[in-house]
Amino acid sequence: MAHPMQLGLQDAASPLMEELLHFHDHALMIVILISTMVLYIILAMVTAKLTDKLVLDSQEIEVIWTVLPAVVLILIALPSLRLLYMMDEVNAPHVTVKAIGHQWYWTYEYTDYEELEFDAYMIPTQDLAPGQFRLLEADHRMVVPAESPVRVLVTAEDVLHSWALPALGVKVDAVPGRLNQATFILDRPGVFYGQCSEICGANHSFMPIVVESTPLEHFEGWSTLMAEDA
Repeated sequence: MAHPMQLGLQDAASPLMEELLHFHDHALMIVILISTMVLYIILAMVTAKLTDKLVLDSQEIEVIWTVLPAVVLILIALPSLRLLYMMDEVNAPHVTVKAIGHQWYWTYEYTDYEELEFDAYMIPTQDLAPGQFRLLEADHRMVVPAESPVRVLVTAEDVLHSWALPALGVKVDAVPGRLNQATFILDRPGVFYGQCSEICGANHSFMPIVVESTPLEHFEGWSTLMAEDA
């Protein structure tokens, strides 16, 4: 999760987020190179004495500053399009979870199980246990198996919400009357935090998202226990 004075993105917890981080670094290096070159040209133009009339009309220069930006755009566009297609791929998910946004909490339905459904409310500050994070902890976590494809169907019951988990590279709008989907694979066990990233009302910042990744055998035990308690 994020920490104070953090300058970069959160550590990746899924293969998709790793690809997004690589693309971020790739695009950032291109931006730095372009900015450096433009700054150098500006300084050269300000300090140089333009006494050569050929500088005012040069076909070679015009070809270069037309072709070079096109090449740069291609170097950015191709990896970007590849990532867009990867983010939309859903290949035989092992678990499907339906996340429903309410004002102001989330409901999770495990569609592969008959009676596995629960609400997730934020834990108030006065009820937090030692080591828990303020405004980020929920009374029920969305538990999923590690190293397994997970599909999340996202919708809302009242207004627009957004189901977002930065460590997974997932951000899906929850729109009333519409089902959006996202897929991810958690590559290690752990607990990952997110928040509704849509301005959905007065308590917009108080509907956290907590996803817990566990080994498959632990997930099966948890799902059986939750189904019995329902």
